Amino acid sequence: MENGYLGWRALARRQWPLATALVLLLFFQMVAWRGMAPGMWLLLPADLIVCVLAVVCPRRPFDAALAAAIAIAGSSLLLHGLRLVEIGGEIVPLAAAMAITAITVRQSSRGRAIIGTAALACAWAVTAYLDRQAYAEDSDPVGIGNIVAIMVVCFGLGVGTGLYFRARDRERRRSESASVAAAQQAERLALARELHDVVAHYVTGIVVHSQAAEAIADQNPDAARQVLPIITASGHEALAAMRRLVGTLRGTEAVPTSRDNDELTAQIKRTVDQVGGPVRLDVQLSEAVPPELAQSVIRLVQESLTNARKHAAGVRRIDVDVRTSDGAVRVRVADDGTGQHSSPVGGSGGFGLVGMRERVELLGGTFSAGPTGGSGWTVVAELPLGG
Repeated sequence: MENGYLGWRALARRQWPLATALVLLLFFQMVAWRGMAPGMWLLLPADLIVCVLAVVCPRRPFDAALAAAIAIAGSSLLLHGLRLVEIGGEIVPLAAAMAITAITVRQSSRGRAIIGTAALACAWAVTAYLDRQAYAEDSDPVGIGNIVAIMVVCFGLGVGTGLYFRARDRERRRSESASVAAAQQAERLALARELHDVVAHYVTGIVVHSQAAEAIADQNPDAARQVLPIITASGHEALAAMRRLVGTLRGTEAVPTSRDNDELTAQIKRTVDQVGGPVRLDVQLSEAVPPELAQSVIRLVQESLTNARKHAAGVRRIDVDVRTSDGAVRVRVADDGTGQHSSPVGGSGGFGLVGMRERVELLGGTFSAGPTGGSGWTVVAELPLGG
């Protein structure tokens, strides 16, 4: 859990409140030293080291905890051993040790957090013990009980703070993971819809025209050859659509910013022509259709025609009606099949209606699909223009 890759700028943004608090504490401590023995100033280097370690602790928490423990205990043993100072245990290294404890508990593994906290507590216990030995028993102003209580409270606050932020970080990671998973699922569904609508539409057109050419090849070879340009055009359209889709996924395809109703009408007509067969088209667009909505209208028409060609049996005519009214665009595709579904070439994944319903609901519209009376199938989608 340790973060050794935290940059210095990020570290400065994260640690400046702690650095400011330690500087202020150090300033007030130095003011308090003015009326005490000159040897107290020998504690300043160790205090500065511990403060710096507390500020940079998020980069290497466990190492900072061990280094701070060595600095606190080492300076006390050295200065007391040489009798350069009589008392220590100032507030600044205690505050820095609390901060290091909290950060170590927050970021380090459980074992390292325990070792780091124990090392800091032991270092401070050594300092407190040496301070108490500097006093005569009858003039001890603090008492061993009070010292233990102070240590328990201070290091307890450090550990508690670290555990709180550790739990909050864990919940944030879970929330972020859930958000990423939801975004990935939404992207997968969007990609599945686009692949299904684009590939299935054009490939179905190719299959339908190929089957028609095979059926009439023996009786009328010239008519069969006339279908080949249509198949070629459908193949080119499929490749172009796939390239556009890949470009969009890679972020290199320019997203259309405008699409007037005439262009939308022409695109719908091209879509109908590519499918072929007896299709009656009626497009009445009296209100402007936004470009992001126009693309969905085309996809709905494509998928509805594809389903009619793939699944419906005995289809003699398909009615395609696209019109705007009352602030919405309405798409209706109905066939007059026998109501019996045929087995499509290549099988069916059953995702066509699911994808259309998802697309419409994401745009705030309504969608319905089902048999019409005793025969035929009707798809109706209504999308709000201001959705």
